[in-house]
Amino acid sequence: MANLNRVFLMGNLTKDLELKYGKNGQPVTNIRLAVNRTYTTQTGEKREEVCYVTIVVWGKQAESCHTYLQKGSAVFVEGRLQYRTWNDPETNQPRSVLEVVADRVQFVGRKKKEDGETHTGDAEAPEHDTHGGPSSDVPF
Repeated sequence: MANLNRVFLMGNLTKDLELKYGKNGQPVTNIRLAVNRTYTTQTGEKREEVCYVTIVVWGKQAESCHTYLQKGSAVFVEGRLQYRTWNDPETNQPRSVLEVVADRVQFVGRKKKEDGETHTGDAEAPEHDTHGGPSSDVPF
């Protein structure tokens, strides 16, 4: 049987991003994403729960995220789950984390200008088709 490891999430950043560089010099940033789920209980009461997910973003995409995203920004993330283990350098105890490695981060809503102001509108539209083909190939 074939395996599938794909994750699709939409949520808001819980903090501003910090850009770091890996051992190979490649840029990397971690997005801490809050994903909300609203549901109704059996008694009819509406409730909301939040799931916090760490998203690892590499390369030029990490640089773009660092430039244009800030705490509260909405994003759509497509990626894969990765389980990572290491030994804590202070305690020498084994540690592990399940995180999402992003293949694509799409900005949703407002975009931050370099002067700190935000704007919406046509400037958010991509300059080219981000789906990899002409729009005439869309079946609807």
